[in-house]
Amino acid sequence: MPQRLDGTVNFRDTGGMPLASGGTTREGVLYRSDALSGLTPRGLEQLAATDIDVIVDFRTPFEQQMAPDRLPAGRTFRTLQLPLLEGAITGLAQQAMQTGDPDAVAHAIGDALDRLPTLGALYLGMLQHAASAFADVARAIGTPTSENEAVLVHCTAGKDRTGVAIALILDAAGVERDAIVADYTLSERNLAGPWADRMLGTVAAMGVSLTPALTTLIAGSPASAIEEALAWVDDQGGAAAYLGTGGLTDAEIAALRTRLTT
Repeated sequence: MPQRLDGTVNFRDTGGMPLASGGTTREGVLYRSDALSGLTPRGLEQLAATDIDVIVDFRTPFEQQMAPDRLPAGRTFRTLQLPLLEGAITGLAQQAMQTGDPDAVAHAIGDALDRLPTLGALYLGMLQHAASAFADVARAIGTPTSENEAVLVHCTAGKDRTGVAIALILDAAGVERDAIVADYTLSERNLAGPWADRMLGTVAAMGVSLTPALTTLIAGSPASAIEEALAWVDDQGGAAAYLGTGGLTDAEIAALRTRLTT
């Protein structure tokens, strides 16, 4: 399986992560990524050669329209479109490149920042109303249509909506908490460089002040943010109980754990 898809910056396999009960997560089952809109011809070949059959896309319809996923010809993928507005801050930044109305987008970003001053607050808002979407992802992973079917979860940056979903699923599967946090924080390092520079430069060009809070919203993944989210989930009884509020049954939780663990 590829370690990356050419044309992405935040793609990875969640396999090989330590379980609290011993053992590790299974490789080649669950992947996470930023958007697939930039896949190169080589990236398309790499994706075509994987066992990925299900693609979960958390982006809003506007984000999808603005940067459609590129998928290899000759392969059929099942796509779950589960749009979540929270976490779409990078999509707002991209919108400025396309709409010709940067003032309106700058205003939208400013409003979002005023309402959601931290990533932790953004994640809590996401968790409070998206349990059914996260349960749909867990169900897709735990009940494959074929033995080798793999799932790829992505949004725009692959750090917020994807980050919360992956953290929930790994927590429900019994992955050690420190490993979950470490996987989440890896996104900031992956996004650093040209991707983050492009996003931050677009916002700055609109006259929006790049405060530390806004910079973190766009390109950061500090451990404290996912720790705050997981602490909230713990207060609800844990990840499995939380996913249950979204409709995931005990049998489906067991299937998820079986599918993800060795």
